[in-house]
Order: sequence, then C-alpha cells, then structure tokens
Amino acid sequence: MQLSARDAAHIRGSVTTLKGPAVGGVPAQRLPEVVATVSAMLGDVEANGMDAVVRYAQELDGWQGGNLEVSRSDLARTGDSLSPELREALIAGAERTRLFAVEQRERLTDFETELLPGVFTGQKYVPVGRVGAYLPAGRFPILASAFMTVGVAKVAGVRNITACTPPAGPGSGNPAVLYATYLAGADRTFVLGGVQAMAAMAFGLLDEQPADILVGAGNAYVTEAKRQLFGRVGIDLLAGPSEVAVIADETADAELVAADLLGQAEHGPQSPAALVTTSRELGEAVLRHIDQQLRTLPTRDIAGPAWRDYGTVYVAEDRETAVQIMDRLAPEHLEIQTADDSYYHENLQNYGSIFLGRWSTVAYSDKGSAGTNHVLPTGGGARSSAGLSVSRFLKPLTFQRVERDATPRLANYVRTISDFEGMAAHKATAVLRLDRFNTPTHS
Repeated sequence: MQLSARDAAHIRGSVTTLKGPAVGGVPAQRLPEVVATVSAMLGDVEANGMDAVVRYAQELDGWQGGNLEVSRSDLARTGDSLSPELREALIAGAERTRLFAVEQRERLTDFETELLPGVFTGQKYVPVGRVGAYLPAGRFPILASAFMTVGVAKVAGVRNITACTPPAGPGSGNPAVLYATYLAGADRTFVLGGVQAMAAMAFGLLDEQPADILVGAGNAYVTEAKRQLFGRVGIDLLAGPSEVAVIADETADAELVAADLLGQAEHGPQSPAALVTTSRELGEAVLRHIDQQLRTLPTRDIAGPAWRDYGTVYVAEDRETAVQIMDRLAPEHLEIQTADDSYYHENLQNYGSIFLGRWSTVAYSDKGSAGTNHVLPTGGGARSSAGLSVSRFLKPLTFQRVERDATPRLANYVRTISDFEGMAAHKATAVLRLDRFNTPTHS
C-alpha cells in the first residue's frame, strides 16, 4: 500500500514522502510453491474424498480426535470455559453485527414496475442455498469472524451454513472461536483447517451437497484455495494482509494515530500501514510515537517488521491532494482524524470501511463491537469492490412478464437487431409472437 511512480503521476498536488517502505510493493500472495501445493491438495481431496481430508488434518494440523464435527450441544458448552467478561463481549459483538446486517437487509427491497405499457419487470432477493465459512484460529484467533460470515449469512436467510475452524490442539478447536460460531448460528461446525477444509466444503464432503459460496479469511494457502475453487463455487473476496490507512491533519492526536497504525500492523509482518497528512509536524510526531510504542509493545516482533517493511508516511500539499493519494491507495480500513472529517467522507471513494473521527478506531469493527463487517478488500481491491455484507448472500433475481398488447413494442426491435446480428433463431422467437399477435385465432 504505497504510491508507485504511476500513481504519483495521477496526483495533481505535491507529495512528500516522510517514510517509505523498506520492502515495498504488494506482498506476494501467489508464491509458486503455494500454488502448486494447493493444486495438488485439491486434486487429492477431489479424488479421494474424506480419506484425504482426514489425512491432511492429521499431517498438517496434528488432529488426533475422533469426529471432526462438533455437535450443537458441545458447541453451546464451549462458552463454559471462557471468562464471563469474554462471553459478554462475544454476545454483544454477535448481536451488534446481526443488528447492522438486519438494517442492511431491510434496505434491499424487492420491486416490480411497469417499464412500458404491458411490460412488467422487477427484482426479488433470494438467499444462496449453502454457505461454507472459514474461521481462522492461528496465532491470533479472530473471534468476530463468525459474526461477520455465519451471522450475516443467517440474517440474509441462508438455510445451510457450515463452518470450519482449525484445531487448536490434537483433539479440539479454539473454545472462543467455537463459542462465537455457536452465537452466530452455524448449522454444522467442524474442527478442520486449511486447504482441506475449503476443499471439503466446496466438494460437498461435509454435507449432502457442496457449498454455493465460500467466505472468510485465512492464510496464503486458504486464499489460494479459494482462488482455485472460484467458478466451481462463489467466494467473498481474495483477502491479503490486513491494511490500515489514516488521514490526519494538525489537529490530530499523534499518539492515537501511531497506536491505530500499529494496531493493524500487528496482524502480521506483511500488513501495510499508511499515514497521509497535511501537516509535516504531525507526520514527524507520529513517527516518534511509533518508535516509542514499539519499544514496549508485546507484539513488536510482528508490528515492528510490518511497519519497517510496509509502513509509509506521506505529506500532502492540501486536503484535495490527500484525497487523491488515498483514493490511489484504496485501503482496506481508513481512519479520518481531521478538523473537517465530513469533507473527506464526502469526497473519498475508494476504501473498504471508513472510521470517522478520533473516537473511531478500526479495532471496534475488527472485534465486532461496532457491528460493521470486517471482511474487506485489500491490495487495492477497494477501487472496484466492497466488503462482505448481507447483500453478498443474496441473489438479486430479475423477472419479466409481458402482456399480449406489448408485443409490437418489443418484437419489432428484436427482429431488427437479430437480422443485423444474423441470429435467425432469436428473430424467430419474436416473429412468431408477432404472427400470433396479428392473428386473432392465436389470442
């Protein structure tokens, strides 16, 4: 998440780089060895079914348990081992995410309109049939992922949702991830990770039918599996390392800005963080605070390399230039901490989700506390697409109903266009209806 020479050529105002990335570029997500390994595993699972799935679970995840599936009753009891404070936070996150998804769903409305006299067209929203949700549980188990995937799919009306999460030990999954899955309402839950989980859901090995769409974040192997399975099943998006960007001016709190940048750099050593500021003094102060905070940050072994290798600070000539820079970066998460946040909200176009004002932080969404979805596009994907929402689980299906008297208004044009295209069979479907329209006995 940095400005390339090509990007800079499209920015009209002047830009000064206070800090550039040590490595730079978009982190490689498709290493040849990853692509080859995933391809071989998918082929193996497709050919050998659950035998291959269990073998990979044992070899790669150290699975030594019996049944991969967690029963509904066992899933409900996973919360018993959690502290009351954590249970309360998870329950609140599940409910707030559900409420936001409900508000989104209510604004996606079916309609029918008479487009022309006798020509009725419309649209209705129909949920996909089956969802496969992947819930990561690596070094940092992202507990709210179940709310964003399983829970939102439930609000959309999806009837069959299968969740997979990697084992946290030889015979069980992470209890907090499993409890979040229970709160989100998964129909079936399996302690199964990696490529083998994606393949099992896509090929219908865990349920009587394959998933229609796979959702949820994962490591490079999981992401590559989604890419290779796309077409056979739908996917939400191909997410890379988590990103954060901040637009701040001289009124911002440099310590808060630094903390928020490191908050996302903590996700992994390839997680980019970018500051765009209209104040050089603020930019320099943020750099000092980042150095200070890294000295005592328990996760500095992750956040430090991420900031060193992928962190950037740009000083923009004015707010118009700051907007241009940020729209080129198109970050996953975008914070605005300025004297005129509304200006940026009105003028920015490319971001996954925006956080307005110093009291808003990405972590509120990451953990489910704010209700918005944290499955968002990375690597510049926000220029063309949005993040996961209730609408992704709904198919806007169109319909049309043409009455007899509207036939000439449609058929004559179709006949003319089909003639030009040379598509005789298309022409015939229209001409036959014109003949019947003009012959009373066919009314």
